[in-house]
Amino acid sequence: MVCKCFTATTYGINAYLVEVEIDVINSLPNISIVGLPDSAVSEAKERIRSAVKNSGYTFPKGRVVINLAPADIKKEGTNFDLPMAVGILLEEGLLDEQSIKNTAFIGELSLDGSLRSVNGILPLVSELKNQNIQTVFVPEENAKEAALVQDINVLGIKHLTDVIQHYNETPIKPTYVDIDEYFTRSEEEYLYDFKDVKGQEKAKKALEIAAAGGHNILMTGSPGSGKTLMAKCFPSIMPPLELSEAFELTKIYSISGLLPSDKPLITQRPFRPIHHTASATGIIGGGSNPKPGEITLAHRGVLFLDEMVEFPRSVLETLRQPLEDGEIVISRSKYSIKYPAKFMLIGAMNPCPCGFLGDKEKHCTCSDTQIQRYQSRLSGPLMDRIDLIINVPRLKTEELINNKESESSEKIRKRVIKARKMQAERYKNEGFLTNSELPNKLIKKYCALSSKSLEMMQTAAKMYQLSGRKYNRILKLARTIADLDGSDKILESHISQAIQYK
Repeated sequence: MVCKCFTATTYGINAYLVEVEIDVINSLPNISIVGLPDSAVSEAKERIRSAVKNSGYTFPKGRVVINLAPADIKKEGTNFDLPMAVGILLEEGLLDEQSIKNTAFIGELSLDGSLRSVNGILPLVSELKNQNIQTVFVPEENAKEAALVQDINVLGIKHLTDVIQHYNETPIKPTYVDIDEYFTRSEEEYLYDFKDVKGQEKAKKALEIAAAGGHNILMTGSPGSGKTLMAKCFPSIMPPLELSEAFELTKIYSISGLLPSDKPLITQRPFRPIHHTASATGIIGGGSNPKPGEITLAHRGVLFLDEMVEFPRSVLETLRQPLEDGEIVISRSKYSIKYPAKFMLIGAMNPCPCGFLGDKEKHCTCSDTQIQRYQSRLSGPLMDRIDLIINVPRLKTEELINNKESESSEKIRKRVIKARKMQAERYKNEGFLTNSELPNKLIKKYCALSSKSLEMMQTAAKMYQLSGRKYNRILKLARTIADLDGSDKILESHISQAIQYK
């Protein structure tokens, strides 16, 4: 008799239902796993045999055939161990197939039958709920993460025997978590605060605008001007995550194996600083079994490229498509995987190889050719995708020793949150959250200009030979500046400020 049970497997940050079918054939003892399993799934046959025997149960003496359906999609990972072992128990008559109807199983087995945690629990359980699964067994370490999905019974277990005991002896209590509690605990002090940054008021204002509208920003300036420090302070003015954003981020970190064991829900916006030695695969994602890269790990947060021009040009050019589309598609010969990548880019660079071009105290030693070659490492199409470009000069001695405290990140953050709420209300029926995500077809609707403002934009377009992309980005930037001013209309002052930053 063929026995069946359910599990799921991930595909990108999503998942799909997998039906595990087990049949025992009167033949030489053996285990065959079919349905496009990878090596980790194929090796499960040895773990299953030992786990079942060491748990005190008998193992079928014939040939065990396990089919993972649908059979035309590749199965990866170790989360198939538990459902395959449960199928063996069904064949041995230790479980009733009717009793596990609408139930799924996820987990990796040790040789002694105990369960180990697996990656990607949140997307797996989310898909199982969508497929009308009512109960799911998961490793105890994954139970809190799985319980983030509402309206499904999550049973955390330590050992294979716990499944039998649940149905025959003592039922396991479902795991519940308070999502609001994790958001409450996320309110913590940041290591870096803008109140500790001396001067640089123009740069701080530009960073505030970037945070308010989700815009990309590039800072240029001499070494020691505070570019890196201000970038590290930037997370302290970012608005809190919405619940939908937190779930999306948690899925990404879960399938990447980066979710902290004591914190099943990501409640802080990510800040991912990247060294210039990072490879293109490490940044955009990929590998033989494609995994998320840094741009996906920075989703709904910040990707920081210090010394941006030191990155290989080929690596920088890979950022163009995700900066424009908010996603990255990793293609292989037989399939492609799409990962979200709606991140804010913060870049920092010196103005020239020696770093002192335009410095009032130190003389630049670079030739014009060296400066041009250095700055041309950032291509025009990439620069088009950066909304704010600001100069960060070195502070004078009297500014450095000034004990006057600057405005705190908390005050700046309140203004940013207020502007973000205006945008959320404006775009509540459009499917996006910030001005930077505003599609071109809606710019006329939400960035309407007066005749004087339109005339100013037309003059700027001719003077600076603006591309269509640059023109639209200036309008979106002006929309954010207007939001920070609490203005429903984009005024001439907002346009002129946006042109200045671009």
